[in-house]
Amino acid sequence: MTGVTEKIEASQSDLSDSSFDQVMLKNARFHDVAAQRVSLRDINLSDARFAQFNLSRGSFTDGTMPGVRFENVNMAGTGFANVSLVGASIEGANLTGLHINGCNLTRMRIDGVPVEDLIAAYRKSA
Repeated sequence: MTGVTEKIEASQSDLSDSSFDQVMLKNARFHDVAAQRVSLRDINLSDARFAQFNLSRGSFTDGTMPGVRFENVNMAGTGFANVSLVGASIEGANLTGLHINGCNLTRMRIDGVPVEDLIAAYRKSA
């Protein structure tokens, strides 16, 4: 189908192995959708909302996510590499077993205490 401009409603449909290229889905709504192994590339999802979702084993590369909020989300086992978290805030999180290695900690604070000072004090006492 090419050049379709009308509203399309699909319900109880199997669209497996479908392909969408240069398609506008502004204000589209997806509810109770199975989209395992879906591939999204060059997608603008700004202002998108996700609720009651499962992104297990998802991969996010070469993207931009400023202003994104994660609330009541289980991110156990998640990895971040070469990620900018400048100005980010983490509140009320369970950071048990969190490992931070080779990161720029400039102006990072934990409960208001500069991390650089904590590391310097630790190294001085060690």
